[in-house]
Amino acid sequence: MNECYYDKRMDFFYNRTKADTADEWTGPQLIGVLCFGTFFCLFIFISNSLVIAAVVKNRRFHFPFYYLLANLAAADFFAGIAYVFLMFNTGPVSKTLTVNRWFLRQGLLDTSLTASLVNLLVIAVERHMSIMRMKIHSNLTRRRVTFLIISIWAIAIFMGAVPTLGWNCLCDIAVCSSLAPIYSRSYLVFWSVLNLVVFFIMVVVYIRIYMYVQRKTNVLSSHTSGSISRRRTPVKLMKTVMTVLGAFVVCWTPGLVVLLLDGLNCTDCGIQNVKRWFLLLALLNSVMNPIIYSYKDDEMWATMKRMICCSSEDKSQERRSSRIPSTVLCRSTDISGHYIEDGIIQGTICGKGDLGDKGNS
Repeated sequence: MNECYYDKRMDFFYNRTKADTADEWTGPQLIGVLCFGTFFCLFIFISNSLVIAAVVKNRRFHFPFYYLLANLAAADFFAGIAYVFLMFNTGPVSKTLTVNRWFLRQGLLDTSLTASLVNLLVIAVERHMSIMRMKIHSNLTRRRVTFLIISIWAIAIFMGAVPTLGWNCLCDIAVCSSLAPIYSRSYLVFWSVLNLVVFFIMVVVYIRIYMYVQRKTNVLSSHTSGSISRRRTPVKLMKTVMTVLGAFVVCWTPGLVVLLLDGLNCTDCGIQNVKRWFLLLALLNSVMNPIIYSYKDDEMWATMKRMICCSSEDKSQERRSSRIPSTVLCRSTDISGHYIEDGIIQGTICGKGDLGDKGNS
């Protein structure tokens, strides 16, 4: 029967795997990582709080997509909390941690990253449902959206707790990972492959959206005179999709590949030298999400800007917005409006023909 090491401190496992985390991550390198991490965390807290507040405050955002967007912001906010906890429990402190505290440190990170990833996937599916049915918003009810949000967090918490529940190497140290000294290598392979599969699904979903919108735009342009906004629709869609996919590839793929190599016991891959920077790249995804999914939407940005500036024009702007014609309101309710509103949605949803440009946004 294998001996279990639940009562050992982390120095026992770090020394066994010969990881350099606790000894060499000091001096300028540690200061640099902490400075970048602190800046990222502050931005994550502020920007995602603004996104959540904007969704709550602006009644135009009381639709399924924006509820999911607010949940994504909450997941990214939680990622900032997880990284703050990591910063106070890393470097030389790592070796002094108990097994349970180390599980908590890594569990918070796994939960936050899984929640962000699953949120991105659900948002992609929601957008696919809406655009394929030529609707501004999907038919998801508040009850279904609430169920989705609860499911997202249940999956994230479960994934973060899986190693604690037993899929670890505390009773079989021969299969311990190098990057995560008390994680089983088989779990790292499972976690990295699962996330790469989810990434592939997201790529397929967005490619389908792009091809569908491009085809519909071409069909529409052949039957209409075509405004400038209609002609720019495929370009704006391509930029948005490439930004979303590019951010995910840059921020997540390197770390997932490193985890996969460690799970496959690649001893000559030099993964110890790059693990810290790839962790920062993963955190950067939570920094970029508010920019990609929120700040590109004019209505979202205007709402957040009013909350930041607290200008005296708030009331007058709200009064003017309440008198905007229904055709304009129809345009402003969809965050995807900056790339599909003029070419596809207007003719079938608003029923008003050519509404003109959005303001060259």
